[in-house]
Amino acid sequence: MIAIKSNDPLHGLTLKKIMTDLEEWYGWPVLVQKIKINCFAHDPSLNSSLKFLRQTPWARAKVERLYLTTLKQRKVLK
Repeated sequence: MIAIKSNDPLHGLTLKKIMTDLEEWYGWPVLVQKIKINCFAHDPSLNSSLKFLRQTPWARAKVERLYLTTLKQRKVLK
């Protein structure tokens, strides 16, 4: 049987993994500068951010876009 590989670089990644990586790479102060979202600015935490992002598609899209851009800058993606 032939396995089909997804072209989506986010395939298999959870939102929690994406947010954990971004927080480790940038920290909350830089994240709020890159993406203007209140949950990053006021008493930020991983859990509160995940809850907000799961309920807010436009914010999740911005986070995913930043993650992909960061991976390209770090040359993880081709």
